[in-house]
Amino acid sequence: MVELQRFADNAALDAALAEAIVKSLREGIYQRGRASLVLSGGRTPRGLFARLAAAALAWDCVTITLADDRWVPEDHPDSNARSVREALLRGNAAQARFVPLYRDTAAPWSALADSSAALATLPRPFDAVVLGMGEDGHTASLFPAADTAPAPSDAATPDLIGVRPLRAPHDRISLTPKALLDTRLLALHFTGAGKWSVLCEALKPGPVGQYPIRNVLQQEEVPCRVYWTA
Repeated sequence: MVELQRFADNAALDAALAEAIVKSLREGIYQRGRASLVLSGGRTPRGLFARLAAAALAWDCVTITLADDRWVPEDHPDSNARSVREALLRGNAAQARFVPLYRDTAAPWSALADSSAALATLPRPFDAVVLGMGEDGHTASLFPAADTAPAPSDAATPDLIGVRPLRAPHDRISLTPKALLDTRLLALHFTGAGKWSVLCEALKPGPVGQYPIRNVLQQEEVPCRVYWTA
């Protein structure tokens, strides 16, 4: 179930996606007194983060975590947690609770139990999950042909896996497909003609291992809303 939405520019995209996220968070707060938001890092969502930071919302009732992170300390320039703290957890959104995935251990595999316990404090299903996509078709840290522990396709897989990409720097920690789909709002957010071409290929029938974004595109559990601009 895929819903494609194209926007004239980044500003229009960020405004529309921020509105959808805030709406879903408000519904979560209304229904259960608290809400949960799962975000992706990188440069693309920084405009979205600025929109969210300015939104009028009971942010003290919202818990935020990440779809994935590189296994680096939060003061490292490649840390997704650092990006969220710098661009989102300010202004109105400074009141939100943030649950990072990274722990001060040598590798993600040794911290999965601790990180999973922290993730378990978020209300589920999540109220919104916002994913990005790489030009190799990866999403979160689900990469083609990556070494993972445990395997992301295992029916008994927990919420988190450790990942060692073949062509990207740093070990990673990532939510599994099962966890990413446990949400009321699933949004795929990307820009550029190159990634649009990747999406078009990933929408065709084929193995998930070729384009891991198929985990969210070729499933019937929750609609995937694609927010895109060239």
